[in-house]
Amino acid sequence: MTRITILGSGFAALTAIRELRRQNVDAEITVVSPRDSLVYLPSLIWMPAKMRDAGEITVPLAGFFAKNGVEWHPGVVEAVEEGGRRVRTTTGIVENDYLVVATGGRFIRKLPGIENAIIPCEGTASGEAIRDRLATLDGGTIAIGFSTNPNEPGAVRGGPMFEFLFGIDTLLRRQGRREKFKLVFFNPSKQPGQRLGARAVGNLLKQMAKRGIETHLGHKPVRFDADAVVTEGGTIPADMILFMPGLTGPAWLDASDLPRSPGGFLQADEKCRVSGLERVYVSGDAGSYPGPDWLAKQAHQADLQSAAIARNIAAELAGREPSATFKPELVCIVDTLDAGMLVYRSQLINFVLPRLKLFHWMKRAFERHYLKAYRVPVGKAVPSKRSEDGTRKRAA
Repeated sequence: MTRITILGSGFAALTAIRELRRQNVDAEITVVSPRDSLVYLPSLIWMPAKMRDAGEITVPLAGFFAKNGVEWHPGVVEAVEEGGRRVRTTTGIVENDYLVVATGGRFIRKLPGIENAIIPCEGTASGEAIRDRLATLDGGTIAIGFSTNPNEPGAVRGGPMFEFLFGIDTLLRRQGRREKFKLVFFNPSKQPGQRLGARAVGNLLKQMAKRGIETHLGHKPVRFDADAVVTEGGTIPADMILFMPGLTGPAWLDASDLPRSPGGFLQADEKCRVSGLERVYVSGDAGSYPGPDWLAKQAHQADLQSAAIARNIAAELAGREPSATFKPELVCIVDTLDAGMLVYRSQLINFVLPRLKLFHWMKRAFERHYLKAYRVPVGKAVPSKRSEDGTRKRAA
């Protein structure tokens, strides 16, 4: 039987599993990841306000794996060898006929003193650290910013930082202590958030001005001290620093002989195939793809990439030439705890809808909808069945 190995257990990896089974791909699927759980990263923004805790946004995957006939190989990837056919992990070797890389990227930690900053999207521990630190502060300055990969400017996660910024502002106002704090947003660009489009950038900056949030724009960070952000344009005294570095490829690429982009990611084509390799695909933050300069790689875009990968693998197994490509599309709600701004962008359209309470509730509803597919109790997981012709059918 065909062996498909998927590296990772995040958005890209889980969507690949679902779409492969929807395509009736009858193959042995092995997932390699340190944990058999999904952390729903978009909801980290609500942890400082205690609207979510770690347990609410961490979903065990044993039931989902059982339902979809997936074997979980617990371990950390150390290298990919033999043109993708062999994966070396901390707990053994996994061989495959098809490889899907969905491990995500890693944050660039080269700035001196970066240990003095909290990196919000590292996981639930970061969300808890922000929550707990806010609770101990009686006042002071909170500096919030992000940067990018200088060799691949699109490798950035700026959206969540706007949400943490506005969310903390809203939280402090609810608590009646906003006047005791100074919020400062810093970024090396004078127009931060350009991936969202010019109109969105304008709206974000106007929202900062309206809320009394100071800006320090156009200056690269130089280092982080325990009580300050030092940039090429001056120093920002700070009692708490939130910073999102740029991204690069996963660490195991350094020990692997695989094609890489200038920014350190797996180089891929429009069909998410890794350049120059057979039956090796990449989805999400681990890859570098052709497309517009605003192309995102995480969340919704990773889902679209994984769907294309599943269709291409199904085509190859059926003896057809793979032809599926992914649609470049950005759908984002910039949440402020009580409302949200909706941004949509494709190759033809880019629009922004102003802050409405409706969008905040839409974001919360989408969280429930998205995670429903993975909240499968182990005892109720019914594996998919094979029909008489050998194809895999989804369980009723």
